[in-house]
Amino acid sequence: MAAALKSVSFPKVYAANPQLSHSGRTVQKLFESRGSCKSLASAPTIGSLAPPTLPEVLFTGRANAGKSTLIGKILATDGLVNTSKKAGHTRALNFFRVGEPEGKLVVVDGPGYGLRGRPEWGELFNEYVRTRSTLRRVYVLLNAKNGINQDDLGMLRELDGMSQEQQTWTFQVVLTKIDAVPTKSLARQIKEMTEAVWETAPRCQLPWLPTSSSKWERRGIDDMRMSIARACGVI
Repeated sequence: MAAALKSVSFPKVYAANPQLSHSGRTVQKLFESRGSCKSLASAPTIGSLAPPTLPEVLFTGRANAGKSTLIGKILATDGLVNTSKKAGHTRALNFFRVGEPEGKLVVVDGPGYGLRGRPEWGELFNEYVRTRSTLRRVYVLLNAKNGINQDDLGMLRELDGMSQEQQTWTFQVVLTKIDAVPTKSLARQIKEMTEAVWETAPRCQLPWLPTSSSKWERRGIDDMRMSIARACGVI
């Protein structure tokens, strides 16, 4: 457990960071070059999925975790990802190409789970994860402000089991809205969440990736992009 806790860090990341490494600048260019990120398709059912071609990463999370907002910041294209203040807005698997002209990887925005989720969305998610040959990473978003609940633990437990069967992908926790947690409470909140995840899903990839909820704050975005690029074998 001590090793897991040490792996949780909160880096300060800013736009156009001159201290980015060569690989960091390469990844920034991959996501931010004009025309690099493009909406490909939306699949509300397994039957409507396009054949896999590029390596893919999938984002999921409880309905109020800020998933679509985070993906929008990662893709750095205004209006590309539909967001809503209403929980459970995403109702399909939405695919976004990254890299031009043919693309290097695909980011997938999946339906949220929990109170606002529907059984058919869960079936779509499970079938996609079990059968998608190009899936490389599943990112599970946990709301640092609200903490972890049984829906989160159920998702992590399910992924832990499936990852033993499907050896082509791993899963990793992304902490959202860390700026909404009072500083004096943050360490305790992270410790409690880490213990719960570690006991439920020991195969969960480290380190955790912290991000902010603010539209204007870039904290964690460069780290998220680097993680995606590495998971997909781009760098």
